Amino acid sequence: MTLFLDVNTLGSMVDQHGTEEFMTELLGYMKDDFCRWEEFDKSSRTAAHSDIGVIELMPVADGVNYGFKYVNGHPPSNPNVGMSTVMAFGALSDVSTGYPRLLSELTLSTALRTSVTSVMAAQALANPHATSMGMIGCGAQSEFQAIAFHTIIGIKELRIFDIDHQAMNKVAEHLKDYPELTVIKASSAKACVEGADIVTTVTADKAYATILTPDMIEPGMHINGIGGDCPGKTEIHLDVLKAGKIFVEHEPQTRVEGDIQQLPAEHKVNPIWKVIAGLEQGRDTEDQITIFDSVGFALEDFSVLRYVYDLAVQLGVGEQIELIPQLDNPKDLFGLTKRPSCSSTIREVA
Repeated sequence: MTLFLDVNTLGSMVDQHGTEEFMTELLGYMKDDFCRWEEFDKSSRTAAHSDIGVIELMPVADGVNYGFKYVNGHPPSNPNVGMSTVMAFGALSDVSTGYPRLLSELTLSTALRTSVTSVMAAQALANPHATSMGMIGCGAQSEFQAIAFHTIIGIKELRIFDIDHQAMNKVAEHLKDYPELTVIKASSAKACVEGADIVTTVTADKAYATILTPDMIEPGMHINGIGGDCPGKTEIHLDVLKAGKIFVEHEPQTRVEGDIQQLPAEHKVNPIWKVIAGLEQGRDTEDQITIFDSVGFALEDFSVLRYVYDLAVQLGVGEQIELIPQLDNPKDLFGLTKRPSCSSTIREVA
């Protein structure tokens, strides 16, 4: 039997366990997986692009588990018809048999894992005394980012900006549950990031954009760029990239999809996994500008699939479904079909 977790079950799990606890425990799973990066069979995601969006398949495996995510990205067309920009589901299977142990929603889980990935990178790259963050973009991902940075990193002041004022109001309203976090609605992108220790860009438009320009950058900033995630979609000005030390997930994928698609192929970037694993240094000086050019990689989904499976078993939630046939005779698949009601004669030929 395969464990099935739909979006309502996943939401109830997070509520029952606590958002902060969920994020903190997921961070442990993710760090463990990134520390054993070289054990994984990795590849860039397969993408089917259209004029208004993209549908992607993201696989990864180690010697025990195989995981994949199906995910779309359709900004800004989907919100105009009442649908989410990003929707996803995925599975976790046993490598030794190929049997799917888990089929799960990954829309809510993707938002959670993306925020945790951002925090994991910030712990490795940002100045340790960081207490303020400017966040440009107030879409579906924004509250998760804010909560993760507040509860895990210790961000106390959050400035937000979006060209959609209703989106800013939505974020501010949701974050009222965190009274120790001061939320300020900025009048512009530049005002949003002024004096911030950490800057998060999380816009959605599928276009070359320059959300973050050189005049907005200050010494010591850590830039968490998570909005660029497909060819032709960027947020960070080329000169900002040139001014900072850049860290990426899976370089072949980020070269095509990330903000670094603007840079020549020989421009040096640094694997974030090596910093997580303690093999290389992240920030070199307090005044250095660090940039995490995150496009989302399958290993992060692998981590969240592992975690939600273990948590669901621990909490005793989810539905057991017959996604795969249970056969008395593994060679008799046809036996599952409806047989004709009439009798027939079977003869054996010598």
